[in-house]
Amino acid sequence: MSDTTHNEFDLVITGGGITGLAAAYLAAREGKKVALVEKSDTFGGLLNTFEIGGNRLEYFYHHFFTHDAELNWLIRELGLTDKLVFKKTSMGVFRNNAIYDFNTPADLLRFKPISWLDKFKFGLSSVYMGKFARWEQYEHVSAASWLRKWAGKTTAASLWFPLLKIKFGPYAEQVPLAWMIGRLRQRMGSRDSGDERLGYLDGSLDTLLQRILQELQQKGVVLMNKTEVARMQYDGATVHALELTDGRLLKAAQFLFTIPSTYFAQLMEPLLPDYAAATRQIKYFGAICLVLEMKKPLSEVYWLNIAENNFPFGGIIEHTNLVGPEEYQGSHIAYLSRYFAHEEPIAGMNEEQLKELMLPRLREIYPHFDPEDIIRVYCFRTNTAATVCDLHFSKKVLPCQTPLQNVYIANMSHIYPDERSVNNSIRIAAEALNKMGIDATCVPYNRSLSGKIGF
Repeated sequence: MSDTTHNEFDLVITGGGITGLAAAYLAAREGKKVALVEKSDTFGGLLNTFEIGGNRLEYFYHHFFTHDAELNWLIRELGLTDKLVFKKTSMGVFRNNAIYDFNTPADLLRFKPISWLDKFKFGLSSVYMGKFARWEQYEHVSAASWLRKWAGKTTAASLWFPLLKIKFGPYAEQVPLAWMIGRLRQRMGSRDSGDERLGYLDGSLDTLLQRILQELQQKGVVLMNKTEVARMQYDGATVHALELTDGRLLKAAQFLFTIPSTYFAQLMEPLLPDYAAATRQIKYFGAICLVLEMKKPLSEVYWLNIAENNFPFGGIIEHTNLVGPEEYQGSHIAYLSRYFAHEEPIAGMNEEQLKELMLPRLREIYPHFDPEDIIRVYCFRTNTAATVCDLHFSKKVLPCQTPLQNVYIANMSHIYPDERSVNNSIRIAAEALNKMGIDATCVPYNRSLSGKIGF
């Protein structure tokens, strides 16, 4: 923990994930005196990594898109351009006990679960959503119902709805088409003549995390990990200090919270109970990733979507089909990914139960898979992996400026209708600072749909 003897700041940021880190960097870049507070032992949030095969790897899979202007800007700022590599990747779909390549129009034609008429509808509807549709017009429309009508019933039944079900669980029918538009726009922007190129940092996101922490220290940002905010001290509609659980005070002119809405609501409850209740309307999914370190690869596919009902995981991301096994002393690495609603039974399973649930099902996908090829299995989970985006979700997203004059919030809910990513987290950090009167216009725009609501 950094020294906090002089505890008066221009800005105190609570939450040390990428949004908080980016906001701290941008504010310090403008000469502001900043403190960054993080409850856990380490900064980084979903950027955190562990050691595997002599290298570092994220707890939860990450990659970048070629059009991630905000991320590319930050990487240049931090002098890491030589560490960023883009590679051609492949996608597949597992359906009806078969793996289908899903990268080109020719692959679509070979996808047997979809009728010929619906293949045509799938192509047109996908292009419409990814290139032409305005998400604002489709917040009240269920993605599932729209896709059944316009992408075809066989497309919806054999592809789209199983994917919505495994990601959104009991909320699958309530996901707005606006979210799907944001998702497809992101993916299509990374394709060139059907080929998708995705990026990764040499040394993992730990390379970015360590460099930005170094830059923050050099710019005088006070970094406070293992530090928890107990309450706000306020006078009328103005907060003048945060009281920490150890009794210390952090005084500042402005306060920015980048923590999940559920935790922010707890801090706001004593001050503004009605506002806290509105904040709690935003719910979160958890996520589980089993990371398999193996002697052999599962396949040549980087990202395999599991479009089957009642499967315990929704995707297999074979990381070493993006970053070669030579970077991990020859080990092959794959993620088994599963989102969960907190009321689902899987939310309460321990690591051994998750292994027993997931690992045997791999043989249904890869008959050649031999459990003896597994060197080790790692298990990671978070309770706040993504927001539950239901119909009219934008009405739930809180304004960046709260009813308290100098208190602001920017978190995962502000990324909607886009998908959570490092790039989009940087976008909302910049939007928050601009709203606070701290110039962050140096951060460029490109395709991100984040930061459109609440700012």
